[in-house]
Amino acid sequence: MKHLIAQFLDTALERTPELRSLLGELPLESTVERTRDAEHGDFASNLAMRLARPARRKPRELAETIVAHMPEAALLDRVEIAGPGFINFRLVDRAFHDELLAVLEQAENYGRRPVRETPRILLEFVSANPTGPLHVGHGRHAAFGATVGNLLEAAGFPVDREYYVNDAGRQMDILGVSVWLRWLESEGVEFDFPNAGYRGDYIRDIAADITIDASATVDADTLLRNVPPDEPVGDEPVPDEPVDDKPVGDKPVGDKEAHIEALIGKARALLGEEGFDAVRRQAMESIRDDIEDDLAGFGVHYDRWYSERSLIENERIDQALAVLDERGMLYRKDGATWFKASDFGDEKDRVVVRENGAKTYFASDIAYHYDKRVRGFDRLIDIFGADHHGYVARVKAGLTAMGYAAEDLEVELVQFVALYRGGKKLAMSTRAGEFVTLRQLREEVGNDAARFFYVMRSNDQHLDFDLELAKSRSNDNPVYYIQYAHARIASVFRQLADKSLTWDAENGPAGLDRLCEPEERSLMTSLSRYPEVLELSAAKLAPQHLVHYLRDLANDFHSYYNAHAFIVEDAPLRDARLTLCAATRVVIANGLGILGVSAPEAM
Repeated sequence: MKHLIAQFLDTALERTPELRSLLGELPLESTVERTRDAEHGDFASNLAMRLARPARRKPRELAETIVAHMPEAALLDRVEIAGPGFINFRLVDRAFHDELLAVLEQAENYGRRPVRETPRILLEFVSANPTGPLHVGHGRHAAFGATVGNLLEAAGFPVDREYYVNDAGRQMDILGVSVWLRWLESEGVEFDFPNAGYRGDYIRDIAADITIDASATVDADTLLRNVPPDEPVGDEPVPDEPVDDKPVGDKPVGDKEAHIEALIGKARALLGEEGFDAVRRQAMESIRDDIEDDLAGFGVHYDRWYSERSLIENERIDQALAVLDERGMLYRKDGATWFKASDFGDEKDRVVVRENGAKTYFASDIAYHYDKRVRGFDRLIDIFGADHHGYVARVKAGLTAMGYAAEDLEVELVQFVALYRGGKKLAMSTRAGEFVTLRQLREEVGNDAARFFYVMRSNDQHLDFDLELAKSRSNDNPVYYIQYAHARIASVFRQLADKSLTWDAENGPAGLDRLCEPEERSLMTSLSRYPEVLELSAAKLAPQHLVHYLRDLANDFHSYYNAHAFIVEDAPLRDARLTLCAATRVVIANGLGILGVSAPEAM
């Protein structure tokens, strides 16, 4: 309907070429908004006010000119000028009746834009290191990313969803040695597990399942020989007596990074490089399979699982660095190779190749995004945790330095999640392996509540997830409230059958002029907003707009349900009201589907 108003304005400008020439690139639909007060009509446009400066005329005078050239249209009741130059539009009831019929005719496609070929979008989200199960924070990334993908597809964009698997580098080494050490424990070797290792119970489960040659068993003395002492976790109390020849008042000596590196070296030496790689690979594949299964159970699917190791195997990192070198964007200092990131907005230059010849994580990041563009994707959308804010400038710098536009990459940062039970915040520590997994959350509150609650607020705001509210079957629980509206409509049609009555879907449209109650007009108006909300949510990558819309739509339906009977003796009125109910059911189901939430027929 917003598009309809824009067409009326477009016709008026066609009749006033002097104003049309001032429009420039301004989209007419951007000048049209729903009115907040029904007394001012259904829509309002600030077009006259937007053209006033380039036209060097008063806005109200311009508004009078535009209105004078407005076409006569059967769907327009009246057009009025208000305030300093707003143009208000009031539509006839038939405009809303036509929209109801469009809902029923288009069904699951209502509100969706035609599919276009460009720009091709690559949406990367979650991409958690395969070093452990997904926790509740990852769940928010998954729900947000999946919903953004659904919104972009509804807006007509071709979207590929990708998970970047960090299956190379130091974290994989730490994972491998953690599993090997737990395996040694299961073989009866006693030692203190390293504080920098992965400490969750899932590591024991992996160690019990993977294949390790029995010759990999060593005694504790051999394991710890020439290994520097570990560093205590957290703030240790000041000792009362000297420790390791250090004066009283000093903390115990220890370096957790040096300790874990030495243990990794022991694993390589004792297992052999091939044996250690086998442990790492089995551990990573076990966790990756678990992550994929967990996400699939959450209704989150990917077109591609992209391996970081493949960047090395297909020499994509070397190719990306060669492009930068050819463009004069690299230099050597202190034996390392540096990228001139500061020339492109980053806070400092970045090392891409260390003194020992090893490529850095940043080099992989540049190569990965270079690969995305080489594969033909025009718009790159990355969804990361808020702790990756420093990542944005440096990767944009890499793309720009290779000749691409910084605007090709959009990064959405997702803030942290805090779980509450009974008003109390649950303590979690990922380092100690003490956290609530996504799977545990899904088992407790269900997929629907989890998907919905995760996107209720903007991704750049912290989320307090109330477990008790998510499980409650009350109107205070927004997902229950919306689903209940859908189930109520289904029950209305079941009651109709129980009374041996039918809904004449063909006769319903003929009686839509009988829908003259305030609650009916309000509900029809809400339904007609759905395409605009979808468009806004997709443009802003902001699912919370759809969430709020569905909550308001459900409220309008519940108000209608409580105020009026639908199954009445008056057949034309009954058919008309059931037509309105049927259209409401379609829109609620469509909106919930975008969010990845079910639309139950009964509750």
